[in-house]
Amino acid sequence: MKIAIYIRQYTAENESILQQLFSLFTPDDQVYIEQEILSELQLRSDKFNSAKSFASFEDLNTSYDVMLTIGGDGTLLKGITYVRSLQIPILGINAGRLGFLATAHKDDLPNVLEQLRKGDYQVVERSVIEAVFADTGEPVDTVNFALNEITVTRKNTASMITVDTELNGDYLCSYWADGLIIATPTGSTGYSLSCAGPVILPTAKNFVLTPIAPHNLSARPVIIPEDAEVKLSISGREKKFLMSLDSHIKSIPNKQSIIVRKAPFVVKMIRLEGDSFIKTLRSKLLWGEDKRNK
Repeated sequence: MKIAIYIRQYTAENESILQQLFSLFTPDDQVYIEQEILSELQLRSDKFNSAKSFASFEDLNTSYDVMLTIGGDGTLLKGITYVRSLQIPILGINAGRLGFLATAHKDDLPNVLEQLRKGDYQVVERSVIEAVFADTGEPVDTVNFALNEITVTRKNTASMITVDTELNGDYLCSYWADGLIIATPTGSTGYSLSCAGPVILPTAKNFVLTPIAPHNLSARPVIIPEDAEVKLSISGREKKFLMSLDSHIKSIPNKQSIIVRKAPFVVKMIRLEGDSFIKTLRSKLLWGEDKRNK
């Protein structure tokens, strides 16, 4: 197999997981590790000398069989910025806490590798959203997409902002709030959920608009079709607002309206045998743990 491995930061635990993986690799496996992490590992041990490095999206291509991320959901989200539209299937090995996305367990690596080699898994396509400037159609930044959510929030002020929102050219409403989240089904269990947004199954063809601490009490999350275009125009006391695309944050002038829409590519996530979103949901949110259910 040709394998890319992404780790967000070096830790002794991550090195231990990598050592276990390397003990399971065969001489025919081609292993590539993110450049900075590989340099750190090779300073500490010669066990990783057989690995090669990658530093950016441009270093990868469609010849890779899988990308493994080691960490939590945040690590997997960062790893996606290296894959982008290459359609390399991604599997997260959970060394973090929650793990809605990184579902492979670090204590089950022999079974994980065996399933990958045999092809005993499903590839689930996850929708991605992107942000462009409304007047030019240009991307808001080099990385202008998100798997979880795109969020607009206030900057350098305790005052609310006003988010004028249009849906396919029709005026929806003006949110007086701390901000607004546009979440994918994948992101519906993240920031949006903590702001009282609904849980959406990953295969649903919908997005959700979830206001953050709205002052207009009738403002509620709205589920929209994934082919809808959302136009956002921001005003407030400050001249700029913040836009976050998963973990990537950019400052944008108020005068620039933004279009948020479905990206022209999907992210391919690996679902191992025995895993399911419903099972993960029940486990992570402790549904059914009430003693009255027993």
